[in-house]
Amino acid sequence: MKILAVESSALAAGAALSEDGKLLGEVYLNVGLTHSCTLMPMIESLLRFADVSARDIDLFAVSNGPGSFTGVRIGVSTVKGMAQPLGKPCIGVSTLYAMAHNMLGTDDLICCAMDARCRQVYTALFECADGRIVRLTDDDAVSLDDLCRTLRTYDRRVVFVGDGAALCYNTFRGVLPNITLAPETLRFQRASSVAAAAWAAGAEQVGVSADELSVSYLRLSQAERERKQKMEGQKE
Repeated sequence: MKILAVESSALAAGAALSEDGKLLGEVYLNVGLTHSCTLMPMIESLLRFADVSARDIDLFAVSNGPGSFTGVRIGVSTVKGMAQPLGKPCIGVSTLYAMAHNMLGTDDLICCAMDARCRQVYTALFECADGRIVRLTDDDAVSLDDLCRTLRTYDRRVVFVGDGAALCYNTFRGVLPNITLAPETLRFQRASSVAAAAWAAGAEQVGVSADELSVSYLRLSQAERERKQKMEGQKE
């Protein structure tokens, strides 16, 4: 099974191609350019150099959140646009679950974290067991204080992964005794990890149609939150 995976949930973006769990190729950018300008050229270059056409793809995978509202929408829309005309299945993968695959093989508690601003992070905890990533907590948007309290309940070293990793490490350093940052090359969101997560999830069984592919934001956008606060204020 060939999987084309897309990652655009944060500043870094990329595309990856895998076959039966083996990574065939990956294109990765972390330069802050708009994903709507870079994502399709990366995908086209990847397929061209791998000598694979879109029709050869068996499953389209994408990180469908949490993350940047705009970035997630661009990634999901791109996958929908490619898969729908071909009638190919899609799979949306949790950005946090995908990131945990960066740390396959570690004995540490894996804390995946994305900066949600206002001293909050999108986060979930994982561990590696028998060569697979095992989820320990659900994806959630929590305050840094709440995350610190949760991590205190685990008596093991914690490795932080994601674009919120440095924020967590710098905040908790001196408070939590046994924490570390994932290496720079493994810290950020990667399309290859989206492909690995899709394969680990049982890609043959979990695909949905392009119409059914959806996003998972975890919380309202800033505009929606401000509108809700305004409406609640008018009721008082």
